[in-house]
Amino acid sequence: MDMVFHAFSIGLILSLIPGPVFFVLLENSITKGIRSALAIDFGVILSDVFYILLSVLFVEQINSLLSGKNKELFDILGGLIFIAFGIVNLFKQSKIHNGDQELEELSEKYHLSESNDPKKNFGLMIAKGFLLNFANPLVIFYWLSVVSLAKRESLDGSNFYLFLFLVIIITTFICFDIIKIVTAKKIRNLVTFKLLNLLNKFIGSVFIGFGLFFIFRVIF
Repeated sequence: MDMVFHAFSIGLILSLIPGPVFFVLLENSITKGIRSALAIDFGVILSDVFYILLSVLFVEQINSLLSGKNKELFDILGGLIFIAFGIVNLFKQSKIHNGDQELEELSEKYHLSESNDPKKNFGLMIAKGFLLNFANPLVIFYWLSVVSLAKRESLDGSNFYLFLFLVIIITTFICFDIIKIVTAKKIRNLVTFKLLNLLNKFIGSVFIGFGLFFIFRVIF
């Protein structure tokens, strides 16, 4: 049950991170409808899965180099990554993004012009969601943090539990994204600089807490 709770908590926290994707989903849901926002979210999830696979490969390589007592270094490394990501969020100054402008800039950069065919636009929105998330350097950073924790939570290093942990995170992430998209109009009116800064401080504190817990249970 601890593993499920940890995975659920991380999925919820990742869904609350107030970055460009957060605002794009809200704005797109309001201006172009739920289906369009869901298509963008699907693209975001695809890029997350890509980064998760890279992170798993990296973590597995590091883990394979460590054995015995040296395996504790892996736990400390995971904790330090969590703390570093937490500090970044703790001191990051939030800004309210214009979701429509983010997509327009993305469209111009990658020449992704919309078509009159709704089916083609659906694929286009998926591509935009993928590129928008893929281009954010912090994404690989926090997935490295998450995969490090997932590997540590996996019983006896079992790949099944690692897979289960990540699936719970992604599922939670998707569910809360859908809630954001469906309730976009109400949420958008509540978003203020003060709220965003509080979210960043909350997320940063939680990740630092995870990292310290990670390290202290190795030391003590």
